[in-house]
Amino acid sequence: MAKDAGSTGSLPIEVYEAELFRLQAELVKVQEWVKAERQRVVVVFEGRDAAGKGGTIKRITEYLSPRNARIVALPTPTERERTQWYFQRYVEHLPAAGEITFFDRSWYNRAGVERVMGFCTPHEHRRFLHQCPIFERLLVEDGILLRKYWFSVSDSEQQRRFRSRLSDPMRQWKLSPMDLESITRWEDYSRAKDEMMVHTDIPEAPWYVVESDSKKRARLNMMAHLLSTIPYAEVPAPSLTLPERPKPKGYERPPREQTTYVPDHAATLG
Repeated sequence: MAKDAGSTGSLPIEVYEAELFRLQAELVKVQEWVKAERQRVVVVFEGRDAAGKGGTIKRITEYLSPRNARIVALPTPTERERTQWYFQRYVEHLPAAGEITFFDRSWYNRAGVERVMGFCTPHEHRRFLHQCPIFERLLVEDGILLRKYWFSVSDSEQQRRFRSRLSDPMRQWKLSPMDLESITRWEDYSRAKDEMMVHTDIPEAPWYVVESDSKKRARLNMMAHLLSTIPYAEVPAPSLTLPERPKPKGYERPPREQTTYVPDHAATLG
């Protein structure tokens, strides 16, 4: 049987795929409950580079509607955004009633990469550690369901994944000079993460650590845990009936030569 790379035990691929599909089906139910109950859900994904955050988000959202479930992955702040209150550009991406927002990295950039790489001052970092718990308590007090996940990967497994990306032209875009720099600053990132946890692992919005040396296990574990923390109930689906197609009333499609069609590339294969 196929094993999940990096796991401490076997995880047959058929077992993984069956459980993944079951969890995805439950997440669809969560989405319908969020819409029906006009709830607001925020899920924060943090962790080291190549820890498996993106792959997990991809599986979570695979069957969700982008109208109600959005992924937010913000680029480097603009010059104008750098002059704003730090949390300001994240606030505009918070969900409205009936929506779920998945932050692929979040305001915690300040506690990690900005702190380690010197992109913020020590004063800005201290102010973040002070304000972040206050900010998150405000979100929770306002009724937002906030969940925070830290994906933990070992240095050896991260190194293996970086090497794999370097030799894969389809995934080289996932690597940046900043990612490679993180290899030489492993302990700095570890200290920054530990300090962040001390200040921001609060009862109202605790951190949940996901062991992610095995990506497949990490996905299943994280998805199952998220489901266990949301008090959702199955919303009865509306009864739908496919209507009969009406009889033709004389419409004729314009001649094919009047329209520009995409060339039949598939016909050239095989």
